[in-house]
Amino acid sequence: MNRDLTVGNPKSVLWRFCIPLFGSVLFQQMYNIADSFVAGKFIGEDALAAVGNSYGITMLFLAFAVGCNIGCSVTVSGLFGAKQYRNMKTAVSTAMIFAGILCVCLMLFGILGCKELLRETRTPDAIFADSGRYLGIYIWGLPFLFFYNIATGIFSALGDSRTPFLFLAGSSTANILADILFVSCFDMGVAGVAWATFLCQGVSCALSLWVVLQRLAHMPSEGRAAVFSFKLLGKIASVSVPCILQQSFISVGNIVIQGVINGFGPGVIAGYSAAVKLNNLVITSFTTLGNGMSNYTAQNMGAGFSGRIKEGFYAGIKMVWTLCVPIAALYFFAGDVLIRFFLDRDASEAALLSGVSFLKTVTPFYFVIAVKLIADGVLRGAGQMRQFMTATLADLVLRVALAVFLAGPFGTAGIFRSWPIGWGIATALSVWFYCHGLWERGGNSFQEGQALPADGEKDGKVHK
Repeated sequence: MNRDLTVGNPKSVLWRFCIPLFGSVLFQQMYNIADSFVAGKFIGEDALAAVGNSYGITMLFLAFAVGCNIGCSVTVSGLFGAKQYRNMKTAVSTAMIFAGILCVCLMLFGILGCKELLRETRTPDAIFADSGRYLGIYIWGLPFLFFYNIATGIFSALGDSRTPFLFLAGSSTANILADILFVSCFDMGVAGVAWATFLCQGVSCALSLWVVLQRLAHMPSEGRAAVFSFKLLGKIASVSVPCILQQSFISVGNIVIQGVINGFGPGVIAGYSAAVKLNNLVITSFTTLGNGMSNYTAQNMGAGFSGRIKEGFYAGIKMVWTLCVPIAALYFFAGDVLIRFFLDRDASEAALLSGVSFLKTVTPFYFVIAVKLIADGVLRGAGQMRQFMTATLADLVLRVALAVFLAGPFGTAGIFRSWPIGWGIATALSVWFYCHGLWERGGNSFQEGQALPADGEKDGKVHK
């Protein structure tokens, strides 16, 4: 069901729209958590370390898919808010072509270069083969990852957060069952974990694309929409490319940090891997709520209702803090229980201690990073990508530099402390940029005649 985010009380609108998004990302993260859980419980500590060691590299590929998702979603949201349905359909097909070409390039890079990346991150010999095996299967599933993200971006742009939630709930549950089946019954090891994700994500992608294309086909538009538009590609890329760069830089930074962690041995790698999965569950959840804020901002900018954005920002802060309280309390006071959930009975003490130490260090600062991610959502939705990139890269550079610098004198504790410092400075920047935002001047980049193809423009082939 499509939903207009430009009408109604901003607080109510955001809660109704974002809560299914929050549920969706929880199920999305279950893919990765299920992989680590099954690897640690049913195979062993080295298998958990192998899956966790691959995680930084998989996040690099995910960065490109998420960038395509956000660029498509923000552009389609603005066109939907401006009631430019014909241009909106062209934007969708343009985004799919863009994502498909990018996906092929990344698959070639992955096939040729992943083993070298594993070597560069000082992957221990004990887990090198399993890490490479997991990544090899993951790379062949990249088309599913990319087109699923495009489909969910379109759903969000149309104000529908319920449909992708239902798809994710089903596919994530199936993934857990398939993980256990392939590993415990078929004895496929780490490869079984990867194949389970591959198959379940493929089914989810196919169903999502079918539903979203049916939804678009029934939306009214005068005449036939062009298959491709360079102008709309430019608008999509103006959001996608900074998001891809931002996510990629973060992924590269995480790979560097993983390389530092790898110097402490498989036990610490396993504990850190479990803790990072739990941490990313929270950060990705809050980021998804920020993406919902981007859709809200873009629709209202497209409709010319920039005055609603401030109300939405404060409503978004209240919403994310409300969700933050129980999560932060659970992680801080029950971190050892959660880390043990990923480890088998024979796991080393180093694995448990490193995981718990990481959670206790970063958890109190979830309230800080939550504010940044909501402010970032507004910046993206308003097209203020330079400001968004500046704040995000400040966080990344500080975290990576401090992790490398502090690892020597303070060990893993020094690495973990780099997170709160980076988050704090980046949040201050994002909030400052928000307070000097485009909506203060009544800016609107989605109104007719501003860098969009006119109805009669023929800059691409036409749907038959």
